[in-house]
Amino acid sequence: MRLKITPAPLAGQVTPPSSKSMAHRLILAAALAGGESLIRAVSDSQDIQATIRGVEAMGAKVSSLGEGTLRVCGIRRPGVCPLIDCGESGSTLRFLIPVALAVCGGAVFTGRGRLLQRPLEPYRQLLEPMGVRWAQQGDRLEVQGRLEGEEFSLPGDVSSQFVTGLLYGLAARGQGGIIRLTTPLESAGYVRMTLDALAQFGLAARWEEQAIALPAGALSPRQVQVEGDYSQAAFFFAANFLGAHIRLEGLSAGSHQGDAAVTEILQRMACPGPLQVDVRDIPDLFPVLAAAAALRAGSETRFTGTRRLRMKESDRIQSTLALLEALGGDAALAAEDTVLMRGRNALDPGVPLARCESFGDHRIAMTAAVAATRMTAPLLLEGAECVAKSYPRFWEDYKKLGGVIEYV
Repeated sequence: MRLKITPAPLAGQVTPPSSKSMAHRLILAAALAGGESLIRAVSDSQDIQATIRGVEAMGAKVSSLGEGTLRVCGIRRPGVCPLIDCGESGSTLRFLIPVALAVCGGAVFTGRGRLLQRPLEPYRQLLEPMGVRWAQQGDRLEVQGRLEGEEFSLPGDVSSQFVTGLLYGLAARGQGGIIRLTTPLESAGYVRMTLDALAQFGLAARWEEQAIALPAGALSPRQVQVEGDYSQAAFFFAANFLGAHIRLEGLSAGSHQGDAAVTEILQRMACPGPLQVDVRDIPDLFPVLAAAAALRAGSETRFTGTRRLRMKESDRIQSTLALLEALGGDAALAAEDTVLMRGRNALDPGVPLARCESFGDHRIAMTAAVAATRMTAPLLLEGAECVAKSYPRFWEDYKKLGGVIEYV
């Protein structure tokens, strides 16, 4: 889908989707809880549909009761080596690999885009010594075997999703276990969300330094509600930084979401002068924070800890730099994991109509929409439909806030 975005001020009230990250975790916990659970305030997206497909393939039943409420009947008769289509959802794939081993003795996973190119090596190194068969070819991964042992070692600096997946695998088998982190944990906020979700379903883990201990026991059915998503709200917070007047509703002030850091970072950006922002724990915020930094007139912003961004839905270092260059920003790769932004008063692409790709990446497309409000010319955005991965109604909300878009 191609959109023409004409610069216009944004104002009004918006309720961002509920947390996709927490919805994944609550749906999976409910599927493993055995009985019937209700999950309220679930915002639909392609990624959430992928997790629903996954738990249903393993034997759960998920039905919509309307108005964002899901009824989840937990797994009672597990499928045998089910085929699970993960779409482009890294969370779905990494969460369900250990769970499928614990519940079904394995599964076949498929995906689209760059999904099966994203790192999975920590699981392979962990599981093959247990006797798990690991066979990956193209966009297909087959694992067969059982999750065995009491102590498990994982690196913490590749993705916190491996830790979350293993915690759910241990919860699924009911025997408990200890996860020892062999390197410092990045994106620790996401693991805290996992522990919150498990605790809501009755299984409280203990986290001490580099070890997480999950007790033996079963998850229990619950009625829960998903909180608002700071990852999606970040685009509107950034829009306010750039001059919009948007009131955001539905967010929890005490959230453990790592991306809640967006508000504090934007406050620091409001102060002139050089600034360094480490995005190691908040990789999803990098594109929109880079757009905000592009308009810190006369000030430089140095983003560090960007290494893992190369294996997202796009190479987010390359795609963010390409986007901001097309819009008229001044960005450069200063080192392997460091991006330097030099702020300007406005984004002037130097042409009557700027053009850029979404690179199949929802966060690049939404960043483009926010940055376009401060451009001196309209923007033609290719692939704008990719926002459906996490925020299907984004363009509708953008238009309600005063955004001027035209389908071309």
